[in-house]
Amino acid sequence: MHTGQTQDITPADLPEVITRYLDAHRARDTATALATFRSGAEVTDDGSTHRGAQAIETWLNHAAGEYTYTIEPTGARKADEERYVVTQHLEGDFPGGVVDLFYRFTLGGGLIENLVIEP
Repeated sequence: MHTGQTQDITPADLPEVITRYLDAHRARDTATALATFRSGAEVTDDGSTHRGAQAIETWLNHAAGEYTYTIEPTGARKADEERYVVTQHLEGDFPGGVVDLFYRFTLGGGLIENLVIEP
């Protein structure tokens, strides 16, 4: 989302697949979260990129078990029909204890093609 105009939307206006991923991620439901990604999708988190279903599943399981935290969506933006950004507020026992992260989604074929998570 570094280029072009974006518009603020409510989290309720996000595409269903993003909402399903966010709900599954919050519930630590790896199978449901994984089903929201296209074959060959990529996730970049904490400077590492995970490509394909097996790597994303490993990342999801690791992310779910490493720390305990609460996660709350605090905003959403839409660049176009395929690119969205969700701002999430996390609080927990990870270093620093509080962080706001941007979840940058690119959709394709009704599923998540790319997800970049960054401060």
